[in-house]
Amino acid sequence: MPPELIAVLIAVSDDRPMVLTLEGGRLLPSGPLEAGHRSLQTGMRLWVEQQTGHVLGHVEQLYTFADAPVDLEPDGRRVSISYLALTRIRRGERGWRDWYAYFPWEDQTAPDGRDLVLRIARALDAWARCAPSAAEGEARRQRVALTFGQEGLGWDDELVLQRYELLWEAGLVPESAPPGAPVLPGLSMARDERRVLATAMARLRAKIRYRPVIFELMPDSFTLLHLQRTVEAVAGQPMHKQNFRRLVAQQGLIEETGEVAPETRGRPARLFRFRREVIGARRIAGSKLPLARPA
Repeated sequence: MPPELIAVLIAVSDDRPMVLTLEGGRLLPSGPLEAGHRSLQTGMRLWVEQQTGHVLGHVEQLYTFADAPVDLEPDGRRVSISYLALTRIRRGERGWRDWYAYFPWEDQTAPDGRDLVLRIARALDAWARCAPSAAEGEARRQRVALTFGQEGLGWDDELVLQRYELLWEAGLVPESAPPGAPVLPGLSMARDERRVLATAMARLRAKIRYRPVIFELMPDSFTLLHLQRTVEAVAGQPMHKQNFRRLVAQQGLIEETGEVAPETRGRPARLFRFRREVIGARRIAGSKLPLARPA
């Protein structure tokens, strides 16, 4: 089976992180690996733009997956080279899904997400206690505490893939659960697509801490509240309003446009834009958005 390219296209709409999907949300866009391009990334960019019409912003390779998904025959091992790409949703476009529909426990800005983590912790505690040995049970307990922020360890928003793989191992997601067994909320995907999506989510959450890629998801002009909500949507964590604004100002990544946002209640909100001319300098010096892990 020849290698293929998988594109995880991410956008933000109405303060929700969205991923472009196919087949009713079961698959991510993919295509064959073709010769003739000067690089894999160039080929992927051209293929996606031709197939979807999307002009991509930030693009980077994620990972090469070579596992045999459970719905393929043993001799049907699929080698997939995955990419993360940031873009914007066009009006009336179909196929976009909220990424928290696939990973509802990752949205720690919502009470439902926080409550689901507690439910997951109880289910995984039972799984740990059913381990074949005391040593294995203790190893499982430690993994649960680390990945789901239990026992005072705190929630690490970048451990998206580790959390999904732990749930897969415990048989709590549709992709691995025995027939008829109870599973957690969250849409399933075909093959290993949800694993690829989890990898992309983790990479983007890590990336916004030290590169200004979040602005690839923003319109040309935006309010500070819109920027904060976009960062919170991607990270799945709330932030303190005044601390966020202070730290954004310190970075010097944005500037006022001199205009105000239409249709705002109360005091008119000022509009800002990203200072693209600082990208080169920031890549050298580093640029951190105010996204701190909770203690």
